[in-house]
Amino acid sequence: MPEFFKVVEAEEVLEIIKKFAPAKVERVHCEDACGRILARNVHSPENLPHFPRSTMDGFAVRSEDTYGASEGLPLMLNVTGRVIMGKACDMAVKPGEAIAITTGGMLPEGADSVIMEEYCHVLDEETIEITKAVTPWENVLRPGEDVKKGEELFVRGHRLRFQDAGLLAAVGIEDVEVFQKPRVAIVSTGDEIVAPGTGSVPPGKVRDVNGPSILARLKYLGYPTKHLGIVPDDEVKLKALCEEALFGQSDSDVLLLSGGSSIGMRDFTLKVISELPDSKILFHGIAIKPGKPAIFATSGAKAIWGLPGHPVSSMITLLFFVEPFLGYLEGSYTDTARKTTRAILGVNIPSVHGRLDFVRVKLNEGENGRLVAIPVYGKSAMVSTMTRADGLVAVPTHSEGLDRGKEVEVLLF
Repeated sequence: MPEFFKVVEAEEVLEIIKKFAPAKVERVHCEDACGRILARNVHSPENLPHFPRSTMDGFAVRSEDTYGASEGLPLMLNVTGRVIMGKACDMAVKPGEAIAITTGGMLPEGADSVIMEEYCHVLDEETIEITKAVTPWENVLRPGEDVKKGEELFVRGHRLRFQDAGLLAAVGIEDVEVFQKPRVAIVSTGDEIVAPGTGSVPPGKVRDVNGPSILARLKYLGYPTKHLGIVPDDEVKLKALCEEALFGQSDSDVLLLSGGSSIGMRDFTLKVISELPDSKILFHGIAIKPGKPAIFATSGAKAIWGLPGHPVSSMITLLFFVEPFLGYLEGSYTDTARKTTRAILGVNIPSVHGRLDFVRVKLNEGENGRLVAIPVYGKSAMVSTMTRADGLVAVPTHSEGLDRGKEVEVLLF
């Protein structure tokens, strides 16, 4: 039997997962790339815009022809035509002339600015009166003013947003190289676990909470995830399902085992993991509360997490350790999925030195509009404490607690 507890501090866990390289690279269409991590730097193949464009409805003019114009002393210009949207402009603006133009239209040769139509009064079909002067290139986008040809648009490791997809489309980039998202398999373990749809739960049995909650969270984050079902406390069955998850038809990159990671007599997870091909236990136990009995191991190039059976412990381990790990596998080096806020503690929070404590808190509005964090009390196994909380406060490992009135960072749910 392998060594049972190989406990590490939370900071050590984060250092361990940073050593894992991103997954393989694939090319995807830009419209499917939102939320994905770039595997290569991206440069613009052309100028944006590639011709001088008006940013306003009005008249294309030579700026020098407008100098001195005002409400009290308007100037008159001859209108010689109109720019047709979507077509190259073959007209030219000569001294004392103007050409009507709409937003996005191509600036005629000879013009260097656009005067907005609200400063123009049409006297007849061929004459306008202007009441404001414009400066060179006012209300005009020159070629390359938005993006220059060869300019670096995004760097490797950037998580693409919907507006980024728009910019890529604007410069003619249809697809990009991104890191593959790791494929995840979830297995719930335990003789006491039954499916959530079980109508009448027999005494001694409980519905599976971890499987559905983990699946919901990872699907929300966009990871291709499968819940392979519930397996009883049977070494043979558990090992067979682990092998199927990692090396069988599922061929997952990461396996999340829910339950069976503590020191109970019937907890086989550690033993089963140690019997998988080329297995290595990186740690068994994290100096945190809740969530201490967590396992992290590898089987060849595949990763295995043994999550605690208690739902609250499982959720917190998922949020603080599994999610950053999955982020590294998809090439992300920032916790982009995490939303935080600052709040003032409403009460003292005691803690044990040498352990990172995660405290569930409710946020209330206090004096001067400042948020106040109040602990959500309840026993550690109570799932409702997570649903009643707005977020978590982490009490540092080498601290004996946090004092009332201290400003803290709250990880929001």
